[in-house]
Amino acid sequence: MAFGPAAGLELVDELSSQPALKGYHLLPSVRADLLAKLGRNAEARTEYERAASLTGNLRERALLLERAALSARADGSVGR
Repeated sequence: MAFGPAAGLELVDELSSQPALKGYHLLPSVRADLLAKLGRNAEARTEYERAASLTGNLRERALLLERAALSARADGSVGR
């Protein structure tokens, strides 16, 4: 991440427009990680949940949902 998470997010957003990557679960996962690094936790949570919905691997899904929950806590949206 030589140029920082904001630059990485721009690249991921460009890749998101590629039809071949539309259902690729790792793309929203990477996007979520970059958003979290930028402190945009509500958006990160949404992306982790989207990534979880796209994977067929139960362990990956559990990990992504765990990260979504951590993002929610960091955002302060848990328990409202």
